[in-house]
Amino acid sequence: MHKGWEKFFYFLSFLFQGASYISPRAYAIMHRMHHAYADTALDPHSPKYDHNLFAMMWRTRHVYRQIYNHGQQVDPMFTKDLPDWKSFDRFASSGLSRVAWILIYIGIYLAFGAPWWLFTVILLHAVMGPFHGVIINWFAHSIGYINFKMKDTSRNLFPVDLLMLGEGLHNNHHKHGGRANFAWRKFEFDPVYLIIRLLASVKVIRMRRVTASAPVDAMVEESPVAFLSD
Repeated sequence: MHKGWEKFFYFLSFLFQGASYISPRAYAIMHRMHHAYADTALDPHSPKYDHNLFAMMWRTRHVYRQIYNHGQQVDPMFTKDLPDWKSFDRFASSGLSRVAWILIYIGIYLAFGAPWWLFTVILLHAVMGPFHGVIINWFAHSIGYINFKMKDTSRNLFPVDLLMLGEGLHNNHHKHGGRANFAWRKFEFDPVYLIIRLLASVKVIRMRRVTASAPVDAMVEESPVAFLSD
């Protein structure tokens, strides 16, 4: 997408992630590493190499901070064509920004007269990013069904994934990492694909059409699919 749109979506990420804002550049690098090194010792987050989900997320945090602070050498293949807005990342990732968001959450709850026990949900607001990461990076590699036999442990959590906005179709995503539509079987649905098609139709993003490779699951028919362009 155009650099102007990149900055727009940077801001949108900050607006919706709030206290749990994650740098798009740093996360993209970590996500590419996860696909390249899935379920090996170099994987930033894998149930196979951590005893529990807390250990996995602590290691993920360490890898993310190393990438974000440029504290480790990153292979150039993981940094190609990534957006990078350092000044905004520093502001959005600062402790002051995160505290400000938590105060905003508290103010909203007070304004609507929320009961005292509901204020505990603010803790979830503050860690929404890592919470989402636990669901996908731990459970989508531990439970669920498999469409494609892979060398990694990726699985599909839900055939219709509204809760994780398509990310729960994780086995499909690992098989076709660049595919815009995470759904593959006829009964699967990825809601974000509709948004991607909409953004492409109004020229916010560019997509390229390629022919998919033959699937491992013989019950799935080969068909043309749309992939996000690099």
